[in-house]
Amino acid sequence: MPVKVRTFKNKMLDACFIIAGTLILAMSVEMFVIPYNILSGGVAGIAVAAEPFFHIDKTLLANALTLILFFVGWAVLGKEFAINTAFSSLLYPCFTTLLSWVDFNITVPPMLASFYAGLLGGVGIGLIMRAGASSGGMDVPPLILHKITGAKISTLVVITDGLTVLIGILAYDLNAALIGLISVFASGAGIRYTLEAGQGSSAKSVQIISDSYQEITETINKELDRGVTLLDAEGGYSSDPKKVILCVVSGRQYTRLLGIIREIDDRAFVITTDASDMHGEGFTYSSPNI
Repeated sequence: MPVKVRTFKNKMLDACFIIAGTLILAMSVEMFVIPYNILSGGVAGIAVAAEPFFHIDKTLLANALTLILFFVGWAVLGKEFAINTAFSSLLYPCFTTLLSWVDFNITVPPMLASFYAGLLGGVGIGLIMRAGASSGGMDVPPLILHKITGAKISTLVVITDGLTVLIGILAYDLNAALIGLISVFASGAGIRYTLEAGQGSSAKSVQIISDSYQEITETINKELDRGVTLLDAEGGYSSDPKKVILCVVSGRQYTRLLGIIREIDDRAFVITTDASDMHGEGFTYSSPNI
């Protein structure tokens, strides 16, 4: 019974993170991105860039793109993607529609608006990621291309954002695109600091003791693209042979790792320590799929 209660509390906490993160992301769009025509990343940036060509309401277009990309991602990336993305993808249009009726009456220079748009949006996305979920939207095209081509997701994200900026230059001018870049960098900082808040170091060394070590190992390799080391151990009381999984993950992946462990073996014993000065694949140089 205690395990079920703990699992339920974790699910409720994750739901709160997703709701709060999606609301903050929607606020960044309706308070700054759309009123100031900020060429940021994501569906809102696409809506801003496309509006001069198609003359479609920016909030409406952003909401339509979010839902379309969700269903495309579901069809191409599968059920797991849909489960991790559905809540935020459905909440986002609701929040942006409601907030579009609010007159925030904020007057700031465009560069400051771009900074706040990126920072708020990054915090929102970071909260959603801490729940092990995804905000969907423009995350979908890089994920689909990664599945088809095997190219690094980080590279595909840069290409996607670059195309958004290019469309923005054609729709507005170079000055607007440069202001939009402030939002992109501020968003990255917001995501990073939100994921690391309360987590100590940006990387974690994790030891897992579980009879389901094989399944946990395979899932870590598949979903997190991280290698593990299996250590031989012996039970101090029973003298039974044990396997200890040792792995190092980034702060961004740590929450998802705990979720994987809970899903497979909610009685697993987990020891976590902050890791620093990592060297090797995925830390001092990139893994092919990161």
